[in-house]
Amino acid sequence: MTLIASDAQPDFAALLEGFDVPAILVSADYEILATNRNYRDSFGDIDYRQSPRCFRVSHGYDVPCDQAGESCPLSAARASGSKERVLHIHQTPRGREHVDVEMVPIKAPDGSLKYFVELLKPVAIASAEISSDDMVGSSPAFNTMLENITRVGPTDASVLLLGKSGTGKELAAIAIHRASARSDSAIVTLECSGLTESLFESELFGHVKGAFTGASFNSPGLVEAADGGTLFLDEIGDVPLEMQVKLLRLIETGTYRQVGSRELKRADFRLICATHKNLFDMVRQGRFRQDLYYRINVFPIHMPSLQERTSDIPVLARSMLQKLDKSGRCVMTDSAVKALQAHQFHGNIRELRNILARAMVLNNTHVIDGKVINSCLSIDDSAHSVDLTLPDLKTNEALYLQRVLAACDNNKEKAADIAGISVRSLYRKLEE
Repeated sequence: MTLIASDAQPDFAALLEGFDVPAILVSADYEILATNRNYRDSFGDIDYRQSPRCFRVSHGYDVPCDQAGESCPLSAARASGSKERVLHIHQTPRGREHVDVEMVPIKAPDGSLKYFVELLKPVAIASAEISSDDMVGSSPAFNTMLENITRVGPTDASVLLLGKSGTGKELAAIAIHRASARSDSAIVTLECSGLTESLFESELFGHVKGAFTGASFNSPGLVEAADGGTLFLDEIGDVPLEMQVKLLRLIETGTYRQVGSRELKRADFRLICATHKNLFDMVRQGRFRQDLYYRINVFPIHMPSLQERTSDIPVLARSMLQKLDKSGRCVMTDSAVKALQAHQFHGNIRELRNILARAMVLNNTHVIDGKVINSCLSIDDSAHSVDLTLPDLKTNEALYLQRVLAACDNNKEKAADIAGISVRSLYRKLEE
């Protein structure tokens, strides 16, 4: 098969085969001139007879990406004269997929930019289609978050995941780990909420036999388990202030001591932290160490709430339903999806999962429609609503005293004694 159009230079075709990722050669006017074998294996063959443009082949657009509301790496590389990188969603034989695109300009002897090499790296940690295994979404907010993950993943930089509860921080931590050179080792998670200082230290560093009452054997900590891999500290804002200095020492030196031991141990791990709290405010209030804050906040990533990515709800909901429904028979109607998109999710993805699980319980068939979803939502509404028909406190008190008096045959001394007040107070309250 011809690898390159007749008016392009054949040396470029051989150049593309030197890349270990899918690669194409593009002209300054967006025409695809050549592809390498990796590209053809991943995305299929190109019909050069139609003067194929990259924006049409990859996206189905009739105009360049920057004229269709997306960032265009070719336009950016042409303007800057240097390499540019973006995250795009491409049309592939497998459907829509996230692709990390790197555009490398090739300068002619006169300095002009006639050709560009586009390197396409499929992002395996996320899916733009229904998936039961990956992070799912294609909204601008999701893509921004995913682009940050793909950029920081291959590095060893510490990451701080910021966002409301239920936004999928643990999934993001796993995705960062999978994108790293440590992916063959373990990712170890410590939920910091609700741990006392002593329990946090024992969980993190481990303890030796006899370190405290009940320590009848040596127990390695999570730091040791994360050696060579990734340590994920969820809800880092809940770490006791007294323990923060020991955590800081661990991060700075890579050394620690087990509880009850004098032996200094070493651990090599990549650190990922997550919180729904405003750590900067906590620093100003003296509730979080400033030096620790700047140690963990090397590369912050905002985790978008569900309200920031409502366009992802259809694919998210159907992906979750695929996980929840072991029979594989449940289907969701468009009316159900519209009901979910109209809902204000305070619990984010976790709340969406709960609603779908509830729908499977309430539903009498394998079809989940808008009526079923609205029934699920009304359960929460009634649970959170306040019954405004209840009497106020003073009225309740008067009703109580009247019932006590009736039970005591109007004996006020006895009634006052039962109510725990003086007779004088009883008279006053009855008059009121």
